Amino acid sequence: MDEAPTTAGSSQIFADNLKGFILAVASSAFIGASFIIKKKGLKRAGASGSRAGGYGYLLEPLWWIGMVTMIVGEIANFIAYIFAPAVLVTPLGALSIIVSAVLAHFILKERLQRMGVLGCMLCIVGSTVIVLHAPQEKTPNSVEQIWDLATQPAFLLYTASAVAVSLVLILHCAPRFGQTNVMVYLGICSAIGSLTVMSIKAIGIAIKLTLDGINQAGYFQTWVFAMLAISCIVVQLNYLNKALDTFNTAVVSPVYYAMFTILTILASAIMFKDWSGQSASNIASEICGLVTVISGTTVLHSTRDPDPPSADLYTPLSPKIFWHVQGNGELGKLKNDDLLSGDFVAVVRQDYFI
Repeated sequence: MDEAPTTAGSSQIFADNLKGFILAVASSAFIGASFIIKKKGLKRAGASGSRAGGYGYLLEPLWWIGMVTMIVGEIANFIAYIFAPAVLVTPLGALSIIVSAVLAHFILKERLQRMGVLGCMLCIVGSTVIVLHAPQEKTPNSVEQIWDLATQPAFLLYTASAVAVSLVLILHCAPRFGQTNVMVYLGICSAIGSLTVMSIKAIGIAIKLTLDGINQAGYFQTWVFAMLAISCIVVQLNYLNKALDTFNTAVVSPVYYAMFTILTILASAIMFKDWSGQSASNIASEICGLVTVISGTTVLHSTRDPDPPSADLYTPLSPKIFWHVQGNGELGKLKNDDLLSGDFVAVVRQDYFI
């Protein structure tokens, strides 16, 4: 008598996981393509000259198409968390890197090296392993149930630890080591980011239940999750931008992806008990798949050519340059390849004219 409801429940969970998987893959495709479209738009804006006070790309339709594409991808990713567990959705974000690399090879003519192809293959294999062994997560029936999951001692301990580590990194480590150690800013982003995903997942489930006719807007827990999500997103984006401004993207991307993915999966496993009832072999397979995806991401980023310096930050000097140097009361001039005498040492003022 009990087998029929159990089978129906398993079928529903499988269907939800499938929806989450499709949405996560679509999200990665849109986000990966958006990087290429926006970069193409930036190149077109640069080729047509600097306009609108250095913001000429805002007048480029292709850049706006890329921005809309990214928003669509983020919305799809948000909905994916409603249906599927974070251990399934989060690692699939690596597919956006593959899409970006492949499109850059064909559209932007950025050569994808053999090791880059290997990195793509590792990401695909690891993602496949994770999908095949993804846990079956039961969707809560109300925001109150999500609140009970969020206030259980194990997750409260994780939340307190994540906040405490973030505060130490923000108040103590960031002023001293933030400019030299990439782990400081990315540690803040990853710890807070894992809490962001949990809050967003709670909001998404509340929205889904409301659309199904079970209004969740009247519960204060819904608004608490919304405020937490907004606060975490602000902090996360702030320090992610600092990391990108300070360090090379080829370093930031794989490190951030690895830390964020691991902490998000850990937070989801604690809060939603994703691994409850799973066999040790399935859990081990998911971990191996995650390690494979992280390895592929690292290999792919390590083989990418660095972006050329921005024209706004570096502009070569004209070869026709005249130097006028004054020091120790003496006057010296330098034109093209002429050199000053060896006994001219002190320099008090230096001007150049083109």
